Amino acid sequence: MQFSIGVENAFHSLFYMVDFPEHKTIGIKQIAELNKIKVTYLSKVFTKLRKAGIVRSTPGVKGGYELAKQAENISFWDIIEAIEGPTYFFQCAEIRKKNIFVDDPSVFTAECPCLIKVVIQEAEELFRDRLRNRSLRWLYDQVNKDFPQEKKKAISEWAKSI
Repeated sequence: MQFSIGVENAFHSLFYMVDFPEHKTIGIKQIAELNKIKVTYLSKVFTKLRKAGIVRSTPGVKGGYELAKQAENISFWDIIEAIEGPTYFFQCAEIRKKNIFVDDPSVFTAECPCLIKVVIQEAEELFRDRLRNRSLRWLYDQVNKDFPQEKKKAISEWAKSI
């Protein structure tokens, strides 16, 4: 299991939008420059975030992106699912039905689920629950408390300049 680089790019990009005033937007080019990411690639990431309701876009010269909801209401899992999709990591192909020792594959029904799939999906649910319990606001607060004052000031000045 490995997440795409799009997940990391989404987190780092959204992080700087947490304390923006309401209706303050930032252009995709500015976010890309901030994180040294290609604009075309980041546009695809933000399209997924917009479709998931994490950000909203405003068209026009002064347009750009802003968070669509409060940072405390955007979980880690929301961001990951927006980029990676909602499917389970483990996709059971039911190869047990093809085993040479199985005379009648119809015995494998919903009442007889693949235990490999059951165990892995239970573990994945625990993983997802952990990520659902951490928000973008939590991330911001944890990181921000350790920032030196000069870094906080630089971020604030940067945000005012856009």
